[in-house]
Amino acid sequence: MHKLPFDTVLIANRGEIAARIIKTLHELGLRAAVAYHEIDAGTPAVSMADLAIPISGRTPIASYLDIAQIITAAQKANAGAIHPGYGMLSENAEFASRVIKAGIAFIGPTPETIALMGDKIRARNFVQRTGFPVVPCAIEEDDPATFVSRALAIGAPLLVKPSGGGGGKGMRIVRDLATLKTAIEQARSEARRYFGDGRVYVERYIESPRHIEVQVLGDSFGKLVHLFERECSVQRRFQKIIEETPSPALSPELRTRICETAVGIARAANYQNAGTVEFIFSGEEFYFLEMNTRLQVEHPVTEMITGVDLVAEQVYAAAGRELALSQSDIVSNGHAIELRLCAEAPERGYVPTTGKVLVLEYPDGVRIDSGIMQGQDLTPAFDPMLAKIIVHSASRTEAALKAHRAVRQLVLLGCETNANLLARILRDEAFLSGQFHTGYLEDNPHLAADNFEVEMSAFLASAALLMKPVRESADAVPGLHAALGGWRN
Repeated sequence: MHKLPFDTVLIANRGEIAARIIKTLHELGLRAAVAYHEIDAGTPAVSMADLAIPISGRTPIASYLDIAQIITAAQKANAGAIHPGYGMLSENAEFASRVIKAGIAFIGPTPETIALMGDKIRARNFVQRTGFPVVPCAIEEDDPATFVSRALAIGAPLLVKPSGGGGGKGMRIVRDLATLKTAIEQARSEARRYFGDGRVYVERYIESPRHIEVQVLGDSFGKLVHLFERECSVQRRFQKIIEETPSPALSPELRTRICETAVGIARAANYQNAGTVEFIFSGEEFYFLEMNTRLQVEHPVTEMITGVDLVAEQVYAAAGRELALSQSDIVSNGHAIELRLCAEAPERGYVPTTGKVLVLEYPDGVRIDSGIMQGQDLTPAFDPMLAKIIVHSASRTEAALKAHRAVRQLVLLGCETNANLLARILRDEAFLSGQFHTGYLEDNPHLAADNFEVEMSAFLASAALLMKPVRESADAVPGLHAALGGWRN
């Protein structure tokens, strides 16, 4: 194997994705450096890194969005490359451009491709021009003065979305057109906070669709392949919590068609490195939704069924290597499911929760991508996802059983999580039959209900009845009744 042109990579991210990237960098014989805010000083990624460079900002998240500080940290670490992970600056074309201008390799697509496809608005226009189907939409920057009126003309229901990022942040469903302006302002504010970009657009909201995405991989020599699709329809507030592959909704013919469409879109954009083309799927039709010009949170399920390390492929592509994989080399084996463990309370509207990790025990026999450790404080400064539990089995039924067993074996004390919700979904008839869509959790609010108090009362009552004094008391005949002797009516 040829030597890589860099020996140190700075990870411009945090949490579980930083830790996951470090593992592959070490397997490749590379040094891993991280830039970290003091709030993350006790996290696994910082402890795993060969070098940790402190950064600061007005808020913790602001420090990770500070391009100048990140590049300076890379220079301090003598890093020859930067991996942006997902979120944060991963789809920021200016960041990629400034990294390259600083003489550092950017582990991702070119700045030009990020500007085209990482920007949700430009990507939609481009895909539509190239002849692929997209959902009707109104884009603010086309003509700001008529933006609202053009959106209203599409008709309800509508979906307001940020241009500069994903992960469900900034998205709003509008069923009452009188609330559209308010929804736009709320989306704009949230987009500025998470992506530093307040631009938004509005599209027709398709009721009860499925969310299907396709993993693609390309090199600088024009070679492009797909690594099959992922089913991402189990969502809360537009954020995925369970992902799987293969999708139970696709026939072999549809799978071929949607995967080839994704490759066609990526090829038209001259795409390099790892990326994901996302689609809205309803009935037998699918529409381009967006392209994520980065590694996805749910990439592990693809790795499990294909045996391909996507982070390693990202590094090789950024190093200028030709993709060693041909489409015929990539085979789907079995079924994989990923569960996102989040610090949140589903029964209280999925509000983020905080606390200290007092006890943490992960299940054995499954893959765990974790961003936390025992003793760590969990704060509301970042996205509430703590870890991912990934399972792989020969069939979907076996994978669901394995995932359910794993999440029930998980022990995390000190903070409320969505573990019980995940367990209930994995045993729900609609999920097990594959009959669900992106509104599945909204249509089944009982899944988010917490029956802890009822279950605990039943458990304590059962435990009490096993104790001899309680049994004797329950079996004893009251004195008044005992005085009646053997009398019967």
